[in-house]
Amino acid sequence: MKICEMKKFWKTAIAVVMTAGFVFPVCTPGYANGGLQTEKSDVNVELQTEETGADGVLQTEETGADEVLQEEKAQLASTLYAKSAVLMDADTGRVLFEKSGGQQMPNASTTKILTCLVALEHASLEDTVTFSSNAASQPRVRLGAPEGSTFYMKDMLLAMMLESFNDTAVAIAETIAGSTEEFAVMMNRKAKEIGCKNTHFVTPNGLDDTDENGSHSTTAEDLALIMAACIKNEQFLEITHTNQHSFTSCDGTLQYAVSNKNAFLTMMDGVLSGKTGFTGAAGYCYVCAFSKDGKNFTLSLLACGWPNNKTYKWKDARKLIEYGMEHYEFRTETLNTPMPDITVWDGCLESEYPTEKVTLNLPPETKEFSCLLNQDEHITVQTDLKEEFQAPVDETTYIGTVRYYLGDKLLAEEEVIMPSVVEKRTMKISLQWVWKTYCQPFASLV
Repeated sequence: MKICEMKKFWKTAIAVVMTAGFVFPVCTPGYANGGLQTEKSDVNVELQTEETGADGVLQTEETGADEVLQEEKAQLASTLYAKSAVLMDADTGRVLFEKSGGQQMPNASTTKILTCLVALEHASLEDTVTFSSNAASQPRVRLGAPEGSTFYMKDMLLAMMLESFNDTAVAIAETIAGSTEEFAVMMNRKAKEIGCKNTHFVTPNGLDDTDENGSHSTTAEDLALIMAACIKNEQFLEITHTNQHSFTSCDGTLQYAVSNKNAFLTMMDGVLSGKTGFTGAAGYCYVCAFSKDGKNFTLSLLACGWPNNKTYKWKDARKLIEYGMEHYEFRTETLNTPMPDITVWDGCLESEYPTEKVTLNLPPETKEFSCLLNQDEHITVQTDLKEEFQAPVDETTYIGTVRYYLGDKLLAEEEVIMPSVVEKRTMKISLQWVWKTYCQPFASLV
């Protein structure tokens, strides 16, 4: 036999032997299914038993703490004058306390916080505002400027937010949108963008009115959520925290001075902003933002008394803030969530021997949250992950989602994707791997 034929013979022989020993078993569907599936099943049963036991203990502890918390909230609710009230974590939008917080009700001039926010987002403070006959004819309380008079937008926003003038609100709305009806469309669009679910505004000043979609109304929860959005705007905070302001019409012929009617600004250290309101249907209303010791709250009160009970809202506001300050702390929690191993069937990695399955190890998901928590609250993690795939997969393959909750409030969610490429295992790839790993080194010696 010639030397070249001998080399060819030995290469073929080695390839056949190695293929028989390594390739055929890994390409046989039943090779690993029995043992691996049984092992996987045993692990699942063990994990399920451990998790069930842990959940049982946690559930008992959490139930007891929750009952105490609910009793405290019920006691607070019974002492409030307001028919509807909400205390909210301004950073997350989570409701910390509510009394009929989802009940849709008229909210009077607290509406003007959204009027102000929409105006700041769609106009410049240097824009001019001209009073139409409609604006000039609005009922008290009002600036009383005559039809045709012109002012700067900044002065009108200050007049509206400090003194709650109804005519300035209409003048602002007409300047920006052309009509109060079109401005209401902008307001309702913004409310939905913020996350409001039961808000329908008809007028920019909050006066009771109805259109084809319903009556002017919101909920205490939605109103607190709107205030949380408002205080993210620095111009809004500057305007609503102003104590006094003097201004003139653009031509200098009219002079006015306004002062802030939000008396709560000076009643408690930490009040950032607020807006009062009253109509016969709404009663006294109030919405407020408060920040102290890293704790940021918004609160809202609807139907908080009628004449002669104008001060009820201040008492209720104080109770809600004191409750929040006493029961909640600004804490940072770091969560390290173990991720399951991902199985890719009938796949192979470039650097590894082709087998019936490839196991990929996902790194733990680490997430840090800083928010208001009471002593018994903790952030929880919910994973929704697919653990088995059929090759091929790559770095764009969606594995699932990790969600972080505080109570029933979704704080964040993260998508999990495949960490590496896994090609589909074929006979060609298996033979290539066998040749490269076992045959090629020996072939060079022949």
